[in-house]
Amino acid sequence: MTRAPRLTLTMQFPAAKAFPSHKAILPRATVARWIKASLFTDAELTVRFVVEEEGRMLNRTYRQKDYATNVLTFAYAESEDDPVAGDLILCCPVVEREAAEQGKPLAAHYAHLIVHGTLHAQGYDHEVESEAQEMESIETDIMQSLGYSDPYVPLT
Repeated sequence: MTRAPRLTLTMQFPAAKAFPSHKAILPRATVARWIKASLFTDAELTVRFVVEEEGRMLNRTYRQKDYATNVLTFAYAESEDDPVAGDLILCCPVVEREAAEQGKPLAAHYAHLIVHGTLHAQGYDHEVESEAQEMESIETDIMQSLGYSDPYVPLT
């Protein structure tokens, strides 16, 4: 019998004052459950929930894109042999706006983006079509195992 991957989780919520309702739906145990469902090996991750200004600055600095995006993943492993370590940065106003536009519950959208970011931290990517299809399939399976619908099927 194989053991479940171990998770060392740090959560940071500098956006809590601006988005208290987000913090209320994101207790540590819930975020840890979403991440653990997405792990294939032990990991040490920090999840940080930020406002638009910080999200935009990070995206501009590290990706040369001058806008706030929903999730950024900073993976620190330099080879496949290194332990999984990384930071997931979620921009609260962007996540809230996208959830509303997509007609999805806010918690479901956060779950999907945390699953997505966790897969990135483990080396998954979606730059080419075959990798995107593989990653989306894994995300869909994980989301359904967590009791959520397929995040890539639009709600009607």
